[in-house]
Amino acid sequence: MAKVPKYVYFFGSGKAEGTAEMKNLLGGKGANLAEMVNIGLPVPPGFSITTEVCTAYYQNKRQYPKSLKKEVLAALAKVEKAMGAKFGDDKNPLLVSVRSGARASMPGMMDTILNLGLNDKTVAGLIAKTKNERFVYDSYRRFVQMYGDVVLGLKPVNKDDIDPFEEIIEAKKQQRNIKLDTELTAEDLKELVLKFKAAIKEKTGHDFLKIRWNSCGVLSGQCLVPG
Repeated sequence: MAKVPKYVYFFGSGKAEGTAEMKNLLGGKGANLAEMVNIGLPVPPGFSITTEVCTAYYQNKRQYPKSLKKEVLAALAKVEKAMGAKFGDDKNPLLVSVRSGARASMPGMMDTILNLGLNDKTVAGLIAKTKNERFVYDSYRRFVQMYGDVVLGLKPVNKDDIDPFEEIIEAKKQQRNIKLDTELTAEDLKELVLKFKAAIKEKTGHDFLKIRWNSCGVLSGQCLVPG
């Protein structure tokens, strides 16, 4: 029986499954994070999804390896334990960042999604924990905005086009007669979240919360770390 490939490599809590020499497998970012852990630097826990997932995805009619989900959930559980928080928990939610990487340096080509793990339920828990409603809703709108851009493709088509999310933000600032994003209140940001979701529904035909996050592994060497 053929051995099932290992697709997910954990790092954190003073240990790493990867090394600097595994750049082709983990991507430059994943390999370097692993090496930083190995030499004793304080690195937040996370995990890298190997570049082989990208290859397998395209060789298998855009289907992920069957074992990938189990490996991701196991690695996520390790991150939860290390951080003392739980992904999706409505009282003590763990947020993660998804950062793309590659075998070779690709300046300007890599994408990031911050604050994955926020939704209408976990927002309430994070507000109760941080006592900072504005911070939480600013984080939430950034997540919806990045997800819409990176995963769903809601971005300018041509160089002269206006970013659809920035257009919504600018309209809100004009309505409030303010110039800076930092002048937006918690209520403003809460409204932006709703408007961003409405734009996603209009452009894609899907409700934002019903879309499964499925971009992990499409780009080579992705890694997840606490957001």
